[in-house]
Amino acid sequence: MTKMDYKYSLLGSTVEEYRKRPLLLQVDETPMNLFAILEVKRDLPRRWSNLGWFRKIRVYSFLFGLAVMFLITASYILTGDKKGLLLTPSPYHFSSLVSPGPLTFNLSSVKDYIHIKVVVKSIASKVEFQSSRQLPELKALVKSEPHMFSVIPRKFLPGMKNPCWYEEYTGNITSDPYRTNSYGRYSRRFRTVFQHLRNTFHEHLLHHNRKLYRMRCLPYFYIIGQPKCGTTDLYDRLKLHPDVKFTTFKEPHWWTRKRFGIIRLSEGFHDRYPVEDYLDLFDQAAYQIQGNLTANTSGSNQPNMIIGEASASTMWDNNAWVYFYDNTTKGEPPFLIQDFIHALQPDARFIVMLRDPVERLYSDYLYFGSANKSAEDFHEKVSESLQLFEGCLTEFTMRSCVYNTTVNNAMPVRLQVGLYIVYLMDWLTVFSREQILVLRLEDHASNRKYTMHQVFEFLNLGPLTKEIESEITRSPASNTRRPADKNLGPMLPITKDILRDFYMPFNEKLAKVLQNNSFLWENNSKL
Repeated sequence: MTKMDYKYSLLGSTVEEYRKRPLLLQVDETPMNLFAILEVKRDLPRRWSNLGWFRKIRVYSFLFGLAVMFLITASYILTGDKKGLLLTPSPYHFSSLVSPGPLTFNLSSVKDYIHIKVVVKSIASKVEFQSSRQLPELKALVKSEPHMFSVIPRKFLPGMKNPCWYEEYTGNITSDPYRTNSYGRYSRRFRTVFQHLRNTFHEHLLHHNRKLYRMRCLPYFYIIGQPKCGTTDLYDRLKLHPDVKFTTFKEPHWWTRKRFGIIRLSEGFHDRYPVEDYLDLFDQAAYQIQGNLTANTSGSNQPNMIIGEASASTMWDNNAWVYFYDNTTKGEPPFLIQDFIHALQPDARFIVMLRDPVERLYSDYLYFGSANKSAEDFHEKVSESLQLFEGCLTEFTMRSCVYNTTVNNAMPVRLQVGLYIVYLMDWLTVFSREQILVLRLEDHASNRKYTMHQVFEFLNLGPLTKEIESEITRSPASNTRRPADKNLGPMLPITKDILRDFYMPFNEKLAKVLQNNSFLWENNSKL
């Protein structure tokens, strides 16, 4: 096949599918640029065939045709017409699937403060919080993920604090149980961990009635968010508790990404990670729980060891839904991550760490941003993102826009991650308030001992010796801002003012739901 033999096609055959979800470009059988907005020309302009009988008319006609074709091509590229030429615009030139709002402004003029404030005011006028959402039925969840529900039982071993069960092992006793694990396939660090696990795998198999069984476990609790809010520091401190074990590494992102075959958003889809690959990550902790269970022959004491999982995307990231679930809910996901977790673990517990969303966004930009970062660049990206979000609100509900995959991936900064109350209210539709502990990074930074005691109490952990407690609360903070990013200084005052106005109605609702005015983040110091 030559370089010019590529055949382009759209994944999706009907006009209705075209309108419901972003389009994917396919080169032969390989999808490209997963989250790009693609536009396809259906009818190429025809050349003017009537050249006339005279030579001059023929020349003039030819030149005129070229000029017309050039103008048409340029207009298609500049306007992004859906019926125009094949085009993959930058996320910063978003025009096809979500139209800009009526209050547009010149994005190149980053100091156009008044116009941006008008856009924020327009957004605030459209903010509405739904009191409830339509919960999916269990049979619909099982139909969408039949294999997962066939692997994980509905009941776990009695007399244990952590959810575990015994699964029959049917593999070859001499084979490598982690040979096909997708986590090990894509990371050298994970392969190192699995090397240790495979060396001790067979000695942990349970023999019963001439069959072999392995212990499987799910987490007792999840740290579910948010990014750049101190989840790494909380994870590192909890790891020091003798009764708390975690997955073999932080942030497996299975529920939100790996389950759908997403490793990096820029790389498109890979093979989906089966639930067995996720369960493998808990094997090391399961071995210890199994050892404690075996040692407790009297059965008088309940094994207290628990497992945690920390992925800062679990609370908010449902971006994969549009590619896997039918869009029958007016632009909103029919299923959310918490629906599946609740169906499998109705008694699970969740820890959420939040911070001032204004400072969170700037920290997120500094950490994940590319080269040429600056306060001015951040301001411009905030302006672009606000216009995209406001444009979505002109056609869809606020909740639809928060979960709109196309909008989320077009915005140059992740405004939506700081809309904490939208996600929290959705989690509270399936889990009780007592199952979700919400903390503030500001409180954790100023008094780690107090917040860690809140966590210990929430997880029903026993008392610690003074030495262990001192080690947990006094160790230095993890994942702080890099020196190079600190040198960039704070965001511009006008950017902070704009973002405060944008997040204000969401913070007010959050404070009301949690009955705690500290979540208004008024007069906060920087972190």
